Amino acid sequence: MKRFIVGTIATAITFAIVSYLLPQIDYGGSISTLIAVSLIAGVVNGLIAPVVKALSMPISMMTMGLFGIVVNAALLLLIAWIASIAKFDFTVGGFPPTIDLDTIVAAVIGAVAIGLVGSVVGMVVRD
Repeated sequence: MKRFIVGTIATAITFAIVSYLLPQIDYGGSISTLIAVSLIAGVVNGLIAPVVKALSMPISMMTMGLFGIVVNAALLLLIAWIASIAKFDFTVGGFPPTIDLDTIVAAVIGAVAIGLVGSVVGMVVRD
């Protein structure tokens, strides 16, 4: 239970830092939205990400792992979509409601930034 709470707080810190650094990722400034998005991200990364990454393994091997960035960007958009269904104000490049090239670029940059910031936060915050 302690590990779950610490992980959720670390994810919330990561989302807060990334939304501060990247204006395309916005959580509306609410702590409750930040915690809810962290919980949604935990569920998506725990249940959906392993299946998607296993299915995309052949493409990832051909691109030497670079396709993983695309998968993480798609999962970030999925988190934004689920958050909008749950009535939380979390957007990635204007998605939801609109999706265009700027949204996809924002999702890719956001996925890379979340990975980098999450690594640093993971080094600072221990389970």
